[in-house]
Amino acid sequence: MASANISELDRTNSQDIKFFTNGNGMTVRERARHFSKFLDLIHRQGTTYGRRILSSTDREVVIRDPFTGENRKMIMFASNNYLGFANHPYIKAKVQEAITKYGVGLGGPPLLNGYTKLMDELEERLADLKHQESAMVFPTGYTSNVGLVTSLVKDGDRVILDSLSHASFRDGLRMAAANSEEFEHNNMSHLESLLVEAEHQYTNVFVGVEGVYSMDGDLAPLDRIVGLCRKYGANILLDDAHGTGVLGETGSGTAEHFGCQNDIDITMGTFSKSFAMTGGFICGPKDIIDLMRFTARPYMFSAALPPVTLAAVLAGIDLMESVPALREKLLYNARYATRKLEPLGLCANPEAAIISIRVPDNVDIRKLNYEIHQRGIFLNSIEYPAVSQNQQRIRVSVTAMHTKDDMNRLADVLFDTFNNQLRIDDRVTS
Repeated sequence: MASANISELDRTNSQDIKFFTNGNGMTVRERARHFSKFLDLIHRQGTTYGRRILSSTDREVVIRDPFTGENRKMIMFASNNYLGFANHPYIKAKVQEAITKYGVGLGGPPLLNGYTKLMDELEERLADLKHQESAMVFPTGYTSNVGLVTSLVKDGDRVILDSLSHASFRDGLRMAAANSEEFEHNNMSHLESLLVEAEHQYTNVFVGVEGVYSMDGDLAPLDRIVGLCRKYGANILLDDAHGTGVLGETGSGTAEHFGCQNDIDITMGTFSKSFAMTGGFICGPKDIIDLMRFTARPYMFSAALPPVTLAAVLAGIDLMESVPALREKLLYNARYATRKLEPLGLCANPEAAIISIRVPDNVDIRKLNYEIHQRGIFLNSIEYPAVSQNQQRIRVSVTAMHTKDDMNRLADVLFDTFNNQLRIDDRVTS
């Protein structure tokens, strides 16, 4: 059996990581050995996974170049550090104060010995930020979504989700063994047809959407979704990871952007985007949050976030409220970069800080990203099987710290590298 799978590996030229996520009749050690060969191959092909960053994260970073072994500067367009909080002096000062007062850790979950004054204060401010009654903090954004779904969705319920919903939400559905169905991305007619089918058939109907979709950077039409959910008695579960701190008059997020901030049933968010930290949160009615504190297993059985993280996020909320110019600069930069990159062919109309550029089917995305790396631009490539073969793309994350020179440089490099790869492919196929 193993030898047959080795032959299959050779035939795929080790391109498909799904070969290793499936068992394919191999022992775990056999899979691991063949995966090592796969890693060797993609490194030789110029993969940029796992680049080691040696500096603070800002518009420019210093990395250890995996191809030369030398330290070099690169312009960072891959980080979700949208507002520049990862290296902000006010936040660093607040973190130092928290270390002096509270130390660096707690060693227990919130329900036992891990609930601090800082966490209590942060939950109050997050609830205010999201126009909700209450909030709870999770160790990661991933566990926030998993905890939300596994805690609330039960037998007799139905979850209707956008086809581009995040992996963490989907994993929660699998763990909950939830009855679920997808609607075509942002297709309101399809969503309504599924709501009509579900009406009066289930104990609870939940609609799961993202405010800003992380793969393409487009927005969910929340005002229309709210109307449909109210019409058919469904509950909205909003993942606003990429909208928080970016959209809305006060930075509250995508719901505020659409003027429906008081109409969202439950909102999930993360600290790993605008706040440039680690962690996540859920905001909603107080009775729902109280229920989740005792039924969301990722919350109950994980250590609480340390005081340094809580202090950093609190300081970030201070800046969001007191320095709106950061958000204004971010959105200006996003619009400027979009205009510069639009001729390359965008995957969607970006309305936040993510710009996704479709890679033509006849372009080798690894070679493309290697050439971009060589030109001093740090980007993320999204390749199969994270997306289908014809949906591979380069994703750009814009921040408030980028300059026009940075964005002009980005555009020049992308136009040159795309054209170079297309010419190479033309020579190969002619």
